[in-house]
Amino acid sequence: MSTKVQNIALLTSGGDAPGMNASIRAVVRTCLYHNLNVFGIYDGYNGLIKNDIKEMKYKDVSNILQSGGTILGTDRCQEFHEKEMRQQAFENLKSRNIDALITIGGDGTFKGASIFSKEHGLPIIGIPATIDNDISGTEYTLGFDTALNTTISALDNIRDTASSHHRIFLVEVMGNNSGQLALYAAVASGAREVFMPEKKEDLVDIKNKISQAIKMNRSSMIVVSEGEVGGARGVKDYLKSEGLDEKIRVSVLGHIQRGGRPTFRDRLNAALFGEAAVVALLKGKTKLMVGITDGKLALNDLELSQQPSSVINMDYLKLIRKLSVY
Repeated sequence: MSTKVQNIALLTSGGDAPGMNASIRAVVRTCLYHNLNVFGIYDGYNGLIKNDIKEMKYKDVSNILQSGGTILGTDRCQEFHEKEMRQQAFENLKSRNIDALITIGGDGTFKGASIFSKEHGLPIIGIPATIDNDISGTEYTLGFDTALNTTISALDNIRDTASSHHRIFLVEVMGNNSGQLALYAAVASGAREVFMPEKKEDLVDIKNKISQAIKMNRSSMIVVSEGEVGGARGVKDYLKSEGLDEKIRVSVLGHIQRGGRPTFRDRLNAALFGEAAVVALLKGKTKLMVGITDGKLALNDLELSQQPSSVINMDYLKLIRKLSVY
């Protein structure tokens, strides 16, 4: 496998996601396997601008496979939006003879990477990592399965209390612009209803459903994406205005969904994505994103990540409602 690439840098950017560390490990060790030099950039694009870059060796990624978060740190860098700052970042890479970059993150990370590559001709490969699973060009992003299992576990625990006290729980999950986490968790946890950005729901209808549950002295769980109808608290405020708040409780899961040990699926995909990213650079490829297409490992145009994500499966919503009828 012949290539001019010899020094590869990698960074993690945007929200952290379980599987990032496993992906870092795969990139570093694949580089070392091919006798390449590999550099870690700390705190995302901020580290690229500030020249916070360190060469990484085999031991630097030992015992991180099972850890959530990212050992490289992450940040949402506003300065990288400025052309002068991107020029400074490129100069920092040139000073270390770094000739390729791997970015691990979401659509914002890839947008910055695409612009950076166009401006400076730097080969770049992206690895999708976000718990929202909302990146176009791939059917799966690192962190989604772990976050989903964490959410389901929390919903199971909440159900115990809801059942004991005959309460209605409004449970808010992450997903400001994507309802995949909410929808899948609602199906798997037996929730009565789900609110998500992809489908505008009728609050009057949910009021009627909750009224029915209260009359029957039944417990219910309703999953709400954080960006929809003002989140769980927004739904409760509406119900309170309708005089239906006595038996209703709100639980906001928050950042607990981001952390934790990655599941098998996230560890496996992290290893596959990391190795594939390095191999792609060795083959002279650039401005591509590693991902899953039709259930198989694939490389797609990095700029696809800027398009609206694929339509959510509304059949799951129908299933939730069919199974919650009483």
